[in-house]
Amino acid sequence: MRQLLRFKEVIEINMHIKKLKKELDTLYHQYNWRRYVHPDPLEFLYSYEEIRDREIAGLIASSLAYGRVAQILKSVSVVLSIMNPSPYLFLKNSTHTSINKAFEGFIHRFASEDNLAAFLFGIKNVIDKFGSLNKCFLDGFSKDDENIIPAMTFFSTQLIYEKNKPGHLVAQPKKGSACKRMNLFLRWMVREDRVDPGGWTGIPLSKLVIPLDIHMHRISLALKFTKRKQANMASALEVTSNFKRLVPDDPVKYDFVLTRFGIRHNMDIDQLFDFLRVHQN
Repeated sequence: MRQLLRFKEVIEINMHIKKLKKELDTLYHQYNWRRYVHPDPLEFLYSYEEIRDREIAGLIASSLAYGRVAQILKSVSVVLSIMNPSPYLFLKNSTHTSINKAFEGFIHRFASEDNLAAFLFGIKNVIDKFGSLNKCFLDGFSKDDENIIPAMTFFSTQLIYEKNKPGHLVAQPKKGSACKRMNLFLRWMVREDRVDPGGWTGIPLSKLVIPLDIHMHRISLALKFTKRKQANMASALEVTSNFKRLVPDDPVKYDFVLTRFGIRHNMDIDQLFDFLRVHQN
């Protein structure tokens, strides 16, 4: 009798997963278009055809992606306008002193001009040492790793050059943070579809971790993908494992479309919750 009940429970769970995937695919096909990107800092990456420029622009844009959206876009625009037309060549031809001078007076919430200069010089050092950000990340990556966290940890340590202090512009996985902004950067650079421009090689989509912030955490609670109260790394990994039940090879596939609700002024998060309630009952 117990085995029969267990079998019935498994069938119900599988039916729920199949139904949920169908509805999320509906959202994906409807909203996974570039016209829904603004006001997302992802839009800055579309200006760079060269991967060596795009990866730098992406890391900068994602690292500054906290606070009010309008301020995020303004800060990213200020930084990249100084580095254009090629962030790669800008850094290659810069010194720590010239970087400090170029961004004198910069501030983005908790990030000062010194934090930004340390961050950019860390990027420059990584490129000088490894050839590209992608190659640096791959140097810390193993196909046997369960996910990209070990490689992210290695990557983060390489971005902190000697005693420079980029502050929270560089993610610190070892501290238990969800590392939302770094995971967002990896989604942009590893995935390639109508929205995510891609460009990085050697990293399987299946290893990516959901970019979990308070907004995505609230959505994950509604999906019953976690019961954890904190949007930390443990929650991010749990949510990712549940998305893997829907799309084993691409667990962050739905991140963009789900986070449109509540970010775009004409897409309220309650609309998403109403959609989920209707289609899960």
